[in-house]
Amino acid sequence: MNVTSAAAASAVTFVWLGMVLAISFLEAPLKFRAPGVTIPLGLGIGRLVFRALNAVETVWAVVVVAAVAAGGAPAAVMALTASAAALLLVQLAVVRPRLNRRSDRVLAGEELPRSRSHLWYVALEVLKAGTLVALGVRLLAV
Repeated sequence: MNVTSAAAASAVTFVWLGMVLAISFLEAPLKFRAPGVTIPLGLGIGRLVFRALNAVETVWAVVVVAAVAAGGAPAAVMALTASAAALLLVQLAVVRPRLNRRSDRVLAGEELPRSRSHLWYVALEVLKAGTLVALGVRLLAV
């Protein structure tokens, strides 16, 4: 893989990872502990924040895929890149729509039990974060 593509892909991968860690594993759980933040308010904030995060993640995924494709990456790098993009795609196309429908119901005043879709989103975030770590490290070694 050429050095420029590897450096660009590595930098973007670690920025992407940092955003996922900061938002998903720090901001999201902490916002509900802030004084005065109700479930509906937290959900409203969360929807805005995750919509923005996912939009930026999509851009980062496209940049990483392009850099890896242009750089003639080894198979392991290509597989990790495809995995990170696929995990994001599943979150956006499958899990987020379910979470949005559920949060619409909660914001409309319905009392609902804890969501299993939320647990799927968290599991995918953990897998995506691990994949991004592996990809970034692998890109540094190229």
